[in-house]
Amino acid sequence: MILGDSFLCWETLSRNDVTSLHYTKLNAVLKREIEFFGSLLKKSSMKKPPEAESWKKIVLRSMPQPAWLSEDAPQVEVFLSSRVRWARNLVGFRFPHAADADELRAIQKKVREAAGSGAQKWEVLRRLSEAEQDYLIGCRLISPDFHHREPGRLVLLNPIRSLSIMVNEEDHFRLQALTAGWSLATAQRLADEAEKGFRERLDWASHLRWGALTSSPFNAGIGRRLSVMVHLVGLAQTGRLTAVLQALASRRLTARGLFGEASRAVGAFLQVSTLAPSEADFVGACEYLLREETEARREFGRAALELRVKQAIDFAVAQPQLTLADALRAMSWVRWGASSGVTGSTQTPRSVDRWLTTLEVRGSAEPSVAGRQRADSVRHFLGR
Repeated sequence: MILGDSFLCWETLSRNDVTSLHYTKLNAVLKREIEFFGSLLKKSSMKKPPEAESWKKIVLRSMPQPAWLSEDAPQVEVFLSSRVRWARNLVGFRFPHAADADELRAIQKKVREAAGSGAQKWEVLRRLSEAEQDYLIGCRLISPDFHHREPGRLVLLNPIRSLSIMVNEEDHFRLQALTAGWSLATAQRLADEAEKGFRERLDWASHLRWGALTSSPFNAGIGRRLSVMVHLVGLAQTGRLTAVLQALASRRLTARGLFGEASRAVGAFLQVSTLAPSEADFVGACEYLLREETEARREFGRAALELRVKQAIDFAVAQPQLTLADALRAMSWVRWGASSGVTGSTQTPRSVDRWLTTLEVRGSAEPSVAGRQRADSVRHFLGR
């Protein structure tokens, strides 16, 4: 394995300069007209036009729903999804952060050829619109840090969207299986079968002592991460979440926010994961989480829940703008209310989860515009 300098980073792509048009020898009337329309153009260009909502809706309708949003989701009140991820790198190439454009394109070509020669069918995505990228991030099929427009990047999806592959993200090859609810065994089977198919066609970089080599030393060894997306709102509201997360940390489990590494656990949506080799330990930890969350919700009480759900809905529908954090907090109460069937909530946990996938994560629009769009989306979802 050729290792590159860890401090290497990508150069920022420069924007094309716009050439100004100079007009000379214009008569007074024409000059006044140009100045008038020029002033209108200047005023309109001062605000960045948001991506048309109609276009985003077309994109959302056209893209298949990921498999993890299936209604057949075990323990869906607490578990949104289960995931198994494999991180792999190819022999003879530097890690993506240190590789040059030619290397990255060569890696992409090898992975694409391997995908085309296997039994599994893959959809290849190279250039994504902002709406498509937002949707794939919201569906957790790609990470927010995946710079798909850089050289050698590639996304592969299977037809039912239970498998996704990012080429040249942090590692050359990151494959994940994402399934509905508490279904880790199903995710493990899908991920193992897919990884085996590529292993037969590609040479993975490994070391006798360190195991699978990865860009981050923390991921080396097996190169597998097990994770679940959970909604621990009961533990958060009864003040027991911190103690539970500390107990998980003592068992080498990591808790992150809704969108993975570096994201916050707003609304008590957390991704709990481990790199530890024991699958049995992780299953035991998840069953512990389920018991603790179930007990915390029972202690909170139905009357208190009904009041808080109503307050959350009233707050959300009254706001002309909503931050991402406020939207998540409000929908967290709606999801709990939907799981418990309380008065005032006509939604289901899965409908809330589907709505979460439409959130604009990267903030491509102006904050005020994004806030208004988010508030409109919440009102529409709640039927207000």
